[in-house]
Amino acid sequence: MSAVPTLRYLLGRAFGALVTLVLASALSFAILRVVPGDPARLIAGPLATPEALAALRDELGLNDGIAAQYVSYIGGFLSGDWGYSFASGADVSSVLAQRLPATLELALVAFVIAVVGAVVCALLATYRRGWFGTASKSLSLLGLGFPPFWLGLVLLLVFSSWLGVSPGPSGRLSSYLTAPPQITGFYTVDSLLAGDVVAFSDAVAHLALPALALAMLPWAFLTRLLTANLAETATSPYVVVVRSKGVGRWSTHVRHVLHNAALPTITSSGLVFATLITGSVLIEQVFDWPGVGEVLVGGIQRQDFAIVQAFVLLSAVVFIGINFVVDIVNGFVDPRLRVVGARSQP
Repeated sequence: MSAVPTLRYLLGRAFGALVTLVLASALSFAILRVVPGDPARLIAGPLATPEALAALRDELGLNDGIAAQYVSYIGGFLSGDWGYSFASGADVSSVLAQRLPATLELALVAFVIAVVGAVVCALLATYRRGWFGTASKSLSLLGLGFPPFWLGLVLLLVFSSWLGVSPGPSGRLSSYLTAPPQITGFYTVDSLLAGDVVAFSDAVAHLALPALALAMLPWAFLTRLLTANLAETATSPYVVVVRSKGVGRWSTHVRHVLHNAALPTITSSGLVFATLITGSVLIEQVFDWPGVGEVLVGGIQRQDFAIVQAFVLLSAVVFIGINFVVDIVNGFVDPRLRVVGARSQP
């Protein structure tokens, strides 16, 4: 594969991601501007005079057209000015930066559990079809039907209230422990880097249940998707050719069947990871997890549009950015996609 088609493929995917990001951000900005609520009234209070409200709207640029407001907001966002949260009394960027590591740690651990669990279960279920395949299929069906927040409540009831082997919904760390020095913002990583084994084990204990509750639904989805792809790919003629060359059954299943069946799962895994980052609001509420979800719920309740707008825009960036990375990974896993993508570009 020459460098020119690959470069055209990358440029085409980058241009498509940029256009999608602009359209998504413009649409979300317009929707938030037409919903009921007056940011000027929220800031000035219910006793503000009409003159004071008019002056504040002019100062905030609310009297400008939506297009002008959008251009101004995007310019500020790209320069690091994400607005000011009057409900929190701080810049939006500092509020989200303080909360985002907790959400990322929870989402990343849940993603690893979901993907690793799905690959292992799908491989075993299709390698030796029997009771394990039936159990995996049944459990994945249940996982698709259980809402994550309900599963979180059940896990708390069983492991915290009944068995007493897990801490309750008390955030990321027990109250008698101090947070490790912030390096990455991930308590599990920072405590290890600081050599604090007690804080590490406590952080893992607090992280286990919410990560399992959040990982159940994507695990079930990825398991069923990968199992179906593996079962279909395992009947391909090239598998018979590989086996005829003396390659072991398990080695063929892992090195050849899994490689060719993994493409749809890679694509779905990227979207799952983006969903875990932006969609863990209810799990954070159930486990009192101090992530972005708590700030977002408070921002919606208090009509703090600066927080909501920044979160929506960041969510769009996350989804589109991860989708772009997945497209690139797919292009290198399956070189045929690079050829098709390059030929489709003008």
